[in-house]
Amino acid sequence: MPIYEYEPLEPCKTCEKCAGRFEIIQGIEEEPLSSCPQCGQQVRKVISWCRAAIVETPDEHIQVNKQISGYEKEGMWSHAAELADTHSEKVGDHDMKMRALDDYKKAGYDAGTLEKHAKSTKD
Repeated sequence: MPIYEYEPLEPCKTCEKCAGRFEIIQGIEEEPLSSCPQCGQQVRKVISWCRAAIVETPDEHIQVNKQISGYEKEGMWSHAAELADTHSEKVGDHDMKMRALDDYKKAGYDAGTLEKHAKSTKD
């Protein structure tokens, strides 16, 4: 069901609910509200700003993720770690950095050295 926004016609005569804009879930077939459901003051339906965000993942990032996954499936932990580490530095992706550190551990690298590396990249 859609969410609609309403605002008071007379802002000085409002309750807490309708003092600013308020949202209400209504079916498409329902009549718009003419009054606040809490205090009865007159309201009007307003056009809402679209608050959706579209996040696109760059093709390069998708390809690198596929390559890393391929290395991981083959048990090539060192290759996966190096690629993830390099790419995470390039794009500033903390999750990929953690993935690289995990792959380094699986490849047999010293965990103490890796922890120092992870802390130095956060600074």
